[in-house]
Amino acid sequence: MMAGRLTPEREAELYAAVLDLLREVGYDALTMDAVATRTRSSKATLYRQWGNKPELVARALRHNKPVSLAEIDTGSLRGDFQAMVAREDDCQMEKDSALMRGLMRAVHDNPELHKALCEVLIEPEITGLDTVLRRAVERGEVSADNRALPYVVHMMVGAFAARQFIEDRPVDQAFLADYFDAVVLPALGDPR
Repeated sequence: MMAGRLTPEREAELYAAVLDLLREVGYDALTMDAVATRTRSSKATLYRQWGNKPELVARALRHNKPVSLAEIDTGSLRGDFQAMVAREDDCQMEKDSALMRGLMRAVHDNPELHKALCEVLIEPEITGLDTVLRRAVERGEVSADNRALPYVVHMMVGAFAARQFIEDRPVDQAFLADYFDAVVLPALGDPR
């Protein structure tokens, strides 16, 4: 369900409050009451606009990523990857990484949250990445039968999870740029 009666500014304010609350208390402790109080809204408005907490959380996260990966088209796969990295802010990535780690724990116990995140956040990102990769195949940069193509999204998610787990450091622009050049592009046949 989309927020039809809210102004874009009010919708953005609500989404920001949801993300702030998620960072403060985590998914399990986040309540529609707390969102209503924080945003000076009624619970009825929240439920009417978004239906449930998982949908509201997923929409807030999607709103935080306004540019679709499919819109990035620099004319080269490496350029597209560099543009993906350039659109991110190190401080925001650190905040988002911590938020996503907390949500990944909550997903295990909440199938509705998993479904909402897949539909609203994950599938559009995968579709956008598939578009970027398809264009690289069409340009001849990547072989259509390259066995690594179906795993690019896994490599990207792995970069976020592994850096924090192995080095206890958040992902930043420098790490991602190097990761694309050292891992993803070579796997796709570009020996950088």
